[in-house]
Amino acid sequence: MPLFRVDPENPFSGPHQNQQIVTGGVDLDEAKMAMILIHGRGASAQSMLMFADEFEAEQIHYRAIQAEGHTWYSRSFMAPKEMNQPGIKSGLQAIYDQIAELNNIGIPTNKVVLLGFSQGACLTTEFAARHPQQFAGIVGLSGGLIGDEINLQNYKGSMKQTPVFLGCSDRDPHIPQERVDLTEEIFQKIGANVTKKIYVGMGHTVNQDEIAHVNQILSSS
Repeated sequence: MPLFRVDPENPFSGPHQNQQIVTGGVDLDEAKMAMILIHGRGASAQSMLMFADEFEAEQIHYRAIQAEGHTWYSRSFMAPKEMNQPGIKSGLQAIYDQIAELNNIGIPTNKVVLLGFSQGACLTTEFAARHPQQFAGIVGLSGGLIGDEINLQNYKGSMKQTPVFLGCSDRDPHIPQERVDLTEEIFQKIGANVTKKIYVGMGHTVNQDEIAHVNQILSSS
């Protein structure tokens, strides 16, 4: 079955459309780049905006997307994709809509970073791999591509050497390292410049080294 990809002519409508968008950083008319933040299960857009305070960047506009019910999809990210619909499709559409809005006000996609944590990292990496193009950066913190099975042939196109950072624990209770490894392989296949860091015993969280990698992407964009 082919993967769902956003169709600009026929946008998907689901639970995550028309949800709250929380913004921060500089105003859009002052911004040279933007970051779209996607929260994890049970979290909020506001919590991701607070997380963005860790980043060192000037002239950046932040916007964090809120999932309906604080959950992008109901089951494990390794469940069959059809069991997590319409959440996945609706979440992918929500990311696309924010990119399109930024494009419309003059920030091109190659000046947009997508960053997600946990369930948000799964949605972030899935969006980028299904819609390969040049971004300023893709950051997946404790997450990976979605589904019980991953077919490499489903992911085609070019990321045009977009920097991709994947960070995860070697014993994350929710994200098997093997899925992070496979996510790295697919991004390499579609032309991304991938950095993967597996942290021994970290658990399901974010550390300072990961934040430093995000700052490195921002400083080079």
